[in-house]
Amino acid sequence: MRKIIYILSLFFCLPLGSIANEGMWLPSQIKNLMLYEQMKEMGLELSPEDIYSVNKSSLKDAIVSFGGFCTGEIISNQGLLLTNHHCAYDAAQNLSTLENDYLTDGFWARSMDEELPAEDLYVRFLVRMEDVSSRFQEVLSNDMSAEQRQAIIAELSNQIQKEAEEETGYDASVKTFFAGNEFYLFLYETYNDVRLVGIPPESIGKFGGDTDNWMWPRHTGDFSLFRVYAAPDGSPAEYAEDNVPLEPRHHLPISLDGVKKGDFSMVFGFPGSTDRFLTSYGIQMQLDVNNPTRVDIRDRRLKILKADMDSDPQIRISYASKYAQVSNYWKYFIGQSQGLKNLKVIEKKQELEQQFKDWVAQKPEERAIYDTVLQNMDEAYQQIRNYQTSYLYLAEGVYGTEILPFAYRFSALEKVLQQDAKDEQSQQKLEQVVSSMKSSAEEFYKDYNAPTDQKVFAALLSMYASNAPADQLPEVLNKVERKYKGDFNRWAADVFQKSIFTDQQKLMAFLEEPKLKTLSNDPAYAAVQSFMSNYYEKIALHLRSAYGKLENNNRLFVHGLRQMNPDKEYYPDANSTLRLTYGSVLPYEPKDGVLYQYYTTLEGVMEKKNPDDPEFQVPEKLVSLYESKDYGPYAISDNTLPLCFISNNDITGGNSGSPVINGKGQLIGTAFDGNWEAMSGDIAFEDELQRCISVDIRYTLFIIDKFAGASHLIDEMTIVQNTKAEQEVEAPVEDSQMNE
Repeated sequence: MRKIIYILSLFFCLPLGSIANEGMWLPSQIKNLMLYEQMKEMGLELSPEDIYSVNKSSLKDAIVSFGGFCTGEIISNQGLLLTNHHCAYDAAQNLSTLENDYLTDGFWARSMDEELPAEDLYVRFLVRMEDVSSRFQEVLSNDMSAEQRQAIIAELSNQIQKEAEEETGYDASVKTFFAGNEFYLFLYETYNDVRLVGIPPESIGKFGGDTDNWMWPRHTGDFSLFRVYAAPDGSPAEYAEDNVPLEPRHHLPISLDGVKKGDFSMVFGFPGSTDRFLTSYGIQMQLDVNNPTRVDIRDRRLKILKADMDSDPQIRISYASKYAQVSNYWKYFIGQSQGLKNLKVIEKKQELEQQFKDWVAQKPEERAIYDTVLQNMDEAYQQIRNYQTSYLYLAEGVYGTEILPFAYRFSALEKVLQQDAKDEQSQQKLEQVVSSMKSSAEEFYKDYNAPTDQKVFAALLSMYASNAPADQLPEVLNKVERKYKGDFNRWAADVFQKSIFTDQQKLMAFLEEPKLKTLSNDPAYAAVQSFMSNYYEKIALHLRSAYGKLENNNRLFVHGLRQMNPDKEYYPDANSTLRLTYGSVLPYEPKDGVLYQYYTTLEGVMEKKNPDDPEFQVPEKLVSLYESKDYGPYAISDNTLPLCFISNNDITGGNSGSPVINGKGQLIGTAFDGNWEAMSGDIAFEDELQRCISVDIRYTLFIIDKFAGASHLIDEMTIVQNTKAEQEVEAPVEDSQMNE
């Protein structure tokens, strides 16, 4: 029988108005008096030590980097971990077969013995962080070239990391902040035995699909459960049957109180990348070159993948994760361009740049350092523009195929074969490389379909030939024009018929007795070598020079901005290190006459339900639970079931799966998306419009308990109810859309 803890607490008056809560703050910045006082005023009841501490258990000890691409949180004293459904998608796809399709049907382990090892997945806890900027400042100077700085930074970072790992036994990483002006050392404890515990079917975890992606209102149960295992002594260990569930230093209690407008919300996680210091010149290149080129290439690729996935259930399973990864940022680039234009971000950046110029003009002593910074950055971007299209067609086109980047991995084998040495050491090296290639091939062919890749190959490389500057094209594309009369379908058919890389048996036979001539003459291998040689000979040097100039001047620009505004507390751009953001649960007005409320309910799922549309199908059991209103303790006072909510927390990619925590340090939701109207948020935070979309923890518990019947998982969680008062009920977002 589960226990719900009732805690009587003082009634708290919370500010309901929108406060600009921009900032992905380092844990060490929380002690800043201004930040902490504002958080307290908004509803935080914890001390800085409760949030981040090296010496005692704190919230940060329940937060993990999940696989290096998402965030997760520990929610029981037995290592149970909560993250997003889309963060688990690749692991579930790898474990799925036609007989056990966990993507379509979901999966729930009825005991720990049934939990499924997620191969190559890891979680990483932050142990502590340390400012090591002074060590870099001793050896760096402004008159160094970008290449010199990079070399010194890399060498010193490796030295500091090695020292820290030898001293502590933890994994160490040195990260650059504020465009190269500051440096921090991070120590992590990494656990490699992570097992899938539960994931809802796609009809819940991915409800709305690409149509609803990046949109509000949302009705997506975007969550999954894993468990972290350790050696019997509690230390990190590779997968082993005798491993035991991790006993964490801290796990998050779960609140059943729900959320009201104005409630304090805190997101703790590992945001991947932002570019908040990007200049107007960089944004213009995003709009003119980067985003439209990426969208065009991905759009073509997605249509090919979708057609083949719809034609064959096995291809659907094999390509589900690949499709989702391509699609997610295809839509993101579209939305970002719209947001940058609609919110006039270039104009706002130009105002800041003019302020910077005016400040420099008033500071004669600073002119030698800053006077030409913006001009130099403008010139660098102009140089980058000349070669960016070719680079993007390499990154999105050549690397948008599967066969070419896979074939390029065999460059290491070619180097060994070229030596043609017969001594024992050379033979051992050859055996090592061949063994590595065999392992790589096993992974590659597991989810590979050559006919699909052949279509992608022909389409994307045809686009490359048509859109990249003629004088920057590789010889292999000129050869297609001569030999195949520009018919890329004929070329693709020839390559895929003759290449050893299109068939696992042919490749494995080659690896049993590898020959240099066979490899170098292979049409796929020869093609990718042509693409890469062309890049390094015609493009890379120019880009490297331009980006070096950009990097040096951007560092000075950021340094100058902080000097220009000495009283302003700046936060660094996201770089996959642990950050905290704080805000409030709030509605928003996306346009005139439209109000989006701050939460959605199960009613919205039933309104969107469409059995003929795969994105909006609803499981019969969920329909039955809805019709009977069998919501258990997870309903709000009018017997409706909350599903998602929004807050003005500052998040980005990498925050997927991050816990949304109330002022008492209790879990109230799981962040999984941002909203369409503020897709420019990675470049410029929009305080009136930007929203973090989260799954309400009560819907997560309802699906686990009532839908999946996995109440044993609920039993191991710490469920907290702070008061017995009913939640304030407002018109949910479905009703408010009548204004639109």
